[in-house]
Amino acid sequence: MIVTLVVACEVGFWILLAAGLSLRYFARMPRAGIAVLLLEPVLELVLLIATAIDLKNGATADWKHGLAAVYIGFSVGLGHSTIRWADQRFAHRFAGGPPPVKPPKYGTARAVHEWKTAGKWVLSAAIAIGLLQTAAWYVGDGGDTSSLRMWQTRMLWVIGINVVIALSYTIWPKDPKKAPGKDAGAEPVEHHGTTRS
Repeated sequence: MIVTLVVACEVGFWILLAAGLSLRYFARMPRAGIAVLLLEPVLELVLLIATAIDLKNGATADWKHGLAAVYIGFSVGLGHSTIRWADQRFAHRFAGGPPPVKPPKYGTARAVHEWKTAGKWVLSAAIAIGLLQTAAWYVGDGGDTSSLRMWQTRMLWVIGINVVIALSYTIWPKDPKKAPGKDAGAEPVEHHGTTRS
């Protein structure tokens, strides 16, 4: 049931996002569109309540409960930036809005961007770790919490990887003069970073 709910929440997220943006830009009903987008957190709340009830009814804490905690953490940490990302592109494509702002490609500005991106992922992982810990406390010393601890370890890896990536841009900033196939005075080539913002 928990896995089904996680999938349903993810599908519901994109359905609500499409519906909210369609109301905002196609139907010219911005307030209704915002109201629909504000329903997004309800999905995470339903999943959280369902997970708590499942554990309360005696279910053994396993990878499914860990997956639910991780999903909620990342929805909270990345959900707003995902909505903003989609809104900018929707507005540009269908409502004559300005082109989405591209992230900086080089130097300190790129390093700052990478740290901001890492911050969102670290926040998401930290929320997930907190929810996993809460579930472990809820289960208690008598229960098996190994799968929850496994998810916590994975979240620590997520944090570490994102910090290392951001740190690498700080220590070794990209130089536009060294862009492949370009002369020093030419326009720098496009480099796509890994970001959801």
